[in-house]
Amino acid sequence: QVQLVESGGGLVHSWGSLRLSCAVSGNIFCVSAMCWYRQTAGKERELVATITTNKITDYGDSVKARFTISRDNAKNTVYLQMSSLKPEDTAAYYCNAESVKTSRFSRPREYWGKGTLVTVSA
Repeated sequence: QVQLVESGGGLVHSWGSLRLSCAVSGNIFCVSAMCWYRQTAGKERELVATITTNKITDYGDSVKARFTISRDNAKNTVYLQMSSLKPEDTAAYYCNAESVKTSRFSRPREYWGKGTLVTVSA
């Protein structure tokens, strides 16, 4: 059973910083690109950042130059360092693993974490 568990959310003031973590656990053979998404009530889920296995990164326009995604392949963990936070960054943040294989010959599957809440006060 593969699980993605996010941590690090909380309440922070504007211009503050938070670091989110997402650990992939279970019987894992390999994990491909990993992403962070966020969602607020009544809105569609928004792609925040992506990182490939080779650590190539990409960011949504709203977080460029403020957020940094990184990963530790040995620990199957992805991080999201968030700086200069704004009230509009308030959202539930979700970790996504686009393609996880549990063995060499298994079919890859996509997995989602349950989310961690980030609240930025003005």
